[in-house]
Amino acid sequence: MVAKVIGTPLSPTAVKVLLLGSGELGKEVTIALQRLGVEVIAVDRYADAPAHQVAHHAEVIDMTDAAQVRSVIDKHRPHYVLPEIEAIATDALEEVEAEGIAEVIPSAKAVSATLNRERIRRLADEELGIPTSPYLFASSLDEMRTAVGSIGFPCVVKPVMSSSGKGQSVLHGPDDVDPAWEYARTGARVDNERVIVEGFVEFDYEITLLTVRAVDPATGALATYFCDPIGHRQVDGDYVESWQPQPMSLPAYDISRSIAARIVNAMGDGELGGRGVFGVELFVKGDEVYFSEVSPRPHDTGLVTLASQRLSEFELHARAVLGLPVSTATRGPGASAVVYGQHEDKGIAFAGVADALADPDVDLRLFGKPESFARRRVGVAVASAATIEEARRKATHAAGLVKPLRADHADGGGPTEIKPVPDPEASDAGDAPTTTIEASPQIARHPEQGVRRDAPPMPRPPMPPGPPMRPGPMARPGPRGPVGPSGQRPAGPPPPRPGFAPPPPPRG
Repeated sequence: MVAKVIGTPLSPTAVKVLLLGSGELGKEVTIALQRLGVEVIAVDRYADAPAHQVAHHAEVIDMTDAAQVRSVIDKHRPHYVLPEIEAIATDALEEVEAEGIAEVIPSAKAVSATLNRERIRRLADEELGIPTSPYLFASSLDEMRTAVGSIGFPCVVKPVMSSSGKGQSVLHGPDDVDPAWEYARTGARVDNERVIVEGFVEFDYEITLLTVRAVDPATGALATYFCDPIGHRQVDGDYVESWQPQPMSLPAYDISRSIAARIVNAMGDGELGGRGVFGVELFVKGDEVYFSEVSPRPHDTGLVTLASQRLSEFELHARAVLGLPVSTATRGPGASAVVYGQHEDKGIAFAGVADALADPDVDLRLFGKPESFARRRVGVAVASAATIEEARRKATHAAGLVKPLRADHADGGGPTEIKPVPDPEASDAGDAPTTTIEASPQIARHPEQGVRRDAPPMPRPPMPPGPPMRPGPMARPGPRGPVGPSGQRPAGPPPPRPGFAPPPPPRG
């Protein structure tokens, strides 16, 4: 179902969207929808969440309680339900969709599958034949010890139902096993003691490939569109910095698109179900690509698109939901850097905002979260520039100028100096010289989704140092070409994909 007519909010003609999850990403989605004349109901587990502050209606419920989820949907009777977090009673969404009460975006099936790392990993590996890191599942401490013994060290342990690094640990030796089990058990989004043990794969960098399933106005059918690859840096499983585009080889980019398309197509119903933005996370080693995870919604690393794209991931999501045309055209290189709360306090304040915005290439989003924690994301700086390196420097510097203060800062309760998570390769100083980095091939976008081969080289962002990584015992070699529907790689060039123009020929 797509919105053929958009009415007026707060009237009988209104098109209504209900968000399950009202954090910073939901806030941006709310704003994008409201700009298109949509009435928005924002739902979260706590009051005054970021999207609550801008939506037409705000509701507070336990979103893991199926009865409460069904009740709030029955109360507002939205046309669309957009799950914006993982911790949701998906059985209620399946009922709502089956009874035709509302359309779940991208689908109840997709939300249920991606909530559970086991289901999505088995889909990618066993059903679609897509290369992944080695993995095993465990439901007890003894099973986890056995799995870790099979995978080997180092490895990663995650709850099968979690996100944003919650409950995630890196294990370097036997002494890490018991603490990792306890952390995974208590850090899951929902009450579930099953974990995934993943082996490290040797990769050069990881990307988020924002993949959009939207109606092609020329055909009326769903087509797949791709944004430029987003590079990012994580600490403890949570992103602290992202940039777009991430330079990569053309073969790796083509394989990434093939993997992403197959994953997101499996989230739909073969017709118009399955619309929206998907954040597909991939590991890249040379020309080889491994699937990591997928989120059926805008991705936190995609906040960079507020600076780098003509339409941000949030605007793309809003358009795709409503069945409107989309465009993944870019403005140029961009970057984002996270602002952390630094304090355990409610109603914190921010100094240095004017200093951060003194650079005309910088913008800020202060999320308005009512409560701060030391490592809670409370804002983000985004920047554009002529190069990725310069955009990263600008974003990181701007984030460092924003000073979170305690609520009692007027009485001397504020910190003396606060700095963001440091960038190991770029100076925080605004006038610091940049580092010269060896150039690498650039992926640049063609306005109609092709790949330009005549783009000038772009400096590769420096990769931060990390722990040594090696292939696990179950690792399979990555593909050397696009993977076909049967899991086999066809010979010759890949066929054109729906919604994409073929690459223009090289210019002589």
